[in-house]
Formats: sequence, structure tokens, C-alpha cells
Amino acid sequence: MRVIAELPHPECKITLFNMNQKYIVKFEQGTFEQSYKLSELDLTGGGANEIFQMLDDTFIATVVARFKTMRSDFSAAYKRQEY
Repeated sequence: MRVIAELPHPECKITLFNMNQKYIVKFEQGTFEQSYKLSELDLTGGGANEIFQMLDDTFIATVVARFKTMRSDFSAAYKRQEY
């Protein structure tokens, strides 16, 4: 897996990878991560720039909101296991 680019963002780390004719967009926030895979064949040839255009403010806002839900879900599961 090869790192293609990183997109700076104040709320999460965004990294674009390339592997086996796929692009992988990985969002990280603390110990949580989300990944999205796109086939190179599904793109029109714009590569990293085309992918970064898809990552608009609306999409990133939903990713950040999902991180909050993930953190809440994991915290609740952890608390259920406390004795």
C-alpha cells in the first residue's frame, strides 16, 4: 500500500492510499478510523484530485459525526463490561 497524499483537516487525519488498482481514503481520529475504497476504473482519470473533490465539507462533516457515534457506541459497550 502506497501513500499518495494527505489532506489537512483540523478534526481528523485524511490519507489517500493506492493499492491493487484501488484508492483507499482513510480518516483517523484518535483510536478510531474509517476507510472508503474506490476502484480506479470508477474514476474518470483525475486520480487524487478527483477523489479530493469528492471529499467536500458535507461529506467530511458526516465522517466527523460518525466518529462521535463510534466513540459513543464503543464507550457504551465498554461500560456494559465493567463489573
